[in-house]
Amino acid sequence: MTDFSGSRMLVTGASGFVGSSVARLAIERGFNVRVLVRATSPRKNVELLDAEIVVGDMRDEASMRAALKGCRYLFHVAADYRIWAPDPGEIERANLLGTEATLKVTSSGAIVDETKPSETHNTIGAYKRSKVLAERAVERMIAQDALPAVIVNPSTPIGPRDVRPTPTGRIIVEAATGKISAFVDTGLNLVHVDDVANGHFLALKRGEIGERHILGGENLPLQQMLADIAGFIGRKPPTIRLPRGPLYSLAVGAELFTKLSSKEPFVTVDALRMSKNKMYFTSAKAERELGYEARPYREGPKDALDWFRANGYLTA
Repeated sequence: MTDFSGSRMLVTGASGFVGSSVARLAIERGFNVRVLVRATSPRKNVELLDAEIVVGDMRDEASMRAALKGCRYLFHVAADYRIWAPDPGEIERANLLGTEATLKVTSSGAIVDETKPSETHNTIGAYKRSKVLAERAVERMIAQDALPAVIVNPSTPIGPRDVRPTPTGRIIVEAATGKISAFVDTGLNLVHVDDVANGHFLALKRGEIGERHILGGENLPLQQMLADIAGFIGRKPPTIRLPRGPLYSLAVGAELFTKLSSKEPFVTVDALRMSKNKMYFTSAKAERELGYEARPYREGPKDALDWFRANGYLTA
């Protein structure tokens, strides 16, 4: 068995959602952990960690070189995960210059594995385009520069410490506070964030350089997710299924309005376009080759709700 005790590791994105779970697990497993945070990053997820905090920016090469000095391993978990931004180029620059990935999904609900990568010409939105470009860049570095990297593709993580929160975390909060009364016909693969973190370490321990592994959980319709959240809270679940067509004008208006404010719109054109596809995946390869396992999906929203409640997000 590989002994990583005392090995120095840099974790980017540790102030965020998945990164904080990875950093916590690294500390538990005996790594000497250094975390990279921007000067403007919230510190809630890192302030109590037994880790060295380095201030820098993953988009700045000198900053990254300084943060990596003396490190044996890098877990690059940082990303700009917004679906929408006033300047979409911000998302693309952060994720391409900084680096996860996307897989090709369809409206049929067919389950996707690692053999079906997306390409930029059929990818919706700045976020997903940036992830495709970033993954292709890593693949080139593996092939051309002998970069010793293993790629993992989390599906849709949910759970505790979603400080921002992520778009999926926003859905959980909005549903729990009674602000979602309807839904569109779409589907997701939902996985507990701590299972995703464990998958990173399995990839480090057992993954082969250049391979990619989906770290997912259960495939289910959005309607089921909303119903389960309602059940945990004690609310009636939404039962109205909305057609997408009329929502596009609402999304355009929301985006125009929020360009004048700092609040991200809840409904966006790209999100509606993405919702045409059921984002269903299989983690069979990770299970087979890494020993990856995911807990029952319902533990994710339950843990997320407990954390959101304890941290004041669920005030109606």
